[in-house]
Amino acid sequence: MRYIRYAILGSLGIVLVSVCLANRAFVDLKLLPSAFAELVGVNPSISLPLFVVVLGGLGAGLVVGFIWEWLREHKLRRAAGTQSREVKKLAREVQKLKQQKNEGKDEVLALLEETS
Repeated sequence: MRYIRYAILGSLGIVLVSVCLANRAFVDLKLLPSAFAELVGVNPSISLPLFVVVLGGLGAGLVVGFIWEWLREHKLRRAAGTQSREVKKLAREVQKLKQQKNEGKDEVLALLEETS
């Protein structure tokens, strides 16, 4: 199974390198459309290789997706935390009640009653 994972990662790496080598041409990225930039009087732009733009877009999309999913699951994490605290509280209460029930009894008999 480990070799299959390495083969898949290696082939993915080869594909990414070949895409990067095939898209080395520089492109101009502009912050504003031309008509709006003329109206405002500012037209910031940057020149980057195309593969940087594509891979950067994929990376930004992954980051936004992870953040969105983390925020969406907030209610589930909060409910799980609440249930975990309640389970711990009830376990402490059960332990306390067992100790009160077995108070004054022989330790061996108390252990035997706990297991049943």
